[in-house]
Amino acid sequence: MRHFPWLRILVHIIGWLPLAKLIFDFAAHNLTVNPIQEIEQRLGRAALYFLAAALAITPVHTLTGWRSVLPRRRALGLYAFFYASLHFLTFAGLDYGFNLAQILDLVTTKPYIIAGTLAFSLLVPLAVTSFDYFIRRMKKNWKRLHRLVYPAGLIVIVHFVWARKGNLFQLQGDVLQPLLWGLLVVFLLILRIPAARKWVSGLRQSIMGRRRAQTHAEK
Repeated sequence: MRHFPWLRILVHIIGWLPLAKLIFDFAAHNLTVNPIQEIEQRLGRAALYFLAAALAITPVHTLTGWRSVLPRRRALGLYAFFYASLHFLTFAGLDYGFNLAQILDLVTTKPYIIAGTLAFSLLVPLAVTSFDYFIRRMKKNWKRLHRLVYPAGLIVIVHFVWARKGNLFQLQGDVLQPLLWGLLVVFLLILRIPAARKWVSGLRQSIMGRRRAQTHAEK
C-alpha cells in the first residue's frame, strides 16, 4: 500500500482557500466599501504568503532533514504565481478596464506599481519553466534561472511597503506587516545560501549525532 499523500493534498487545499474565501465574501457582500481594492489586496497578500512558503521549503529541509516537503515547493511556487496573476489581472482589468494607455503610464511612473510589475515579470519565467520538461532540457541553466526568485522575493516586499505608502528605511507609515514579512523573506533567502545551508545542515547532524549517542548510552 502506497503512503497516503496527505501533505500534497493539504498543500492543494490550502492553495485554494484564499480564492474560496474571496468568492464567499464576494457572494456575501463582505468586501468593504471598496471591493475592487479589497480583492486586489487579498490576492496580493496570498501571492506573498505562497511565495514565502515556497522559499521556506529548502530551509525547512535543511533545518529538519524532512525530505517529503521538497516536492511541495513547485506547487507552492505555482500558487504564488497564480495569485500574483490574479492580483495583476484585478489591477489591469477591474481597476483600469484593460486600458493599455493608462496601465502603461502607471507601470512607468508609479514606484509601487513599477516594483510589482517587475516582481511579477521575474515570476513569469519561473512558473513557465517549473515543469519536468524544462528541468531536463535546461539542466544547470534551470537552477541559474530559478535564482531569480531571490530578487523577486525582495522586490515583492518593496512593492508591499510602497503600496502601503510607507518608508521602510525610516519606519514611517504602515510598514509593520511589510517589515515582518521582509525580515522573514530575508531570513529564508539567507538560509538558501550554500554556505549557510552547509553550516545549518552540519549543526543539525551534530545535534542528531549527540542525541543518538545519548540514547545509545542510556540503553
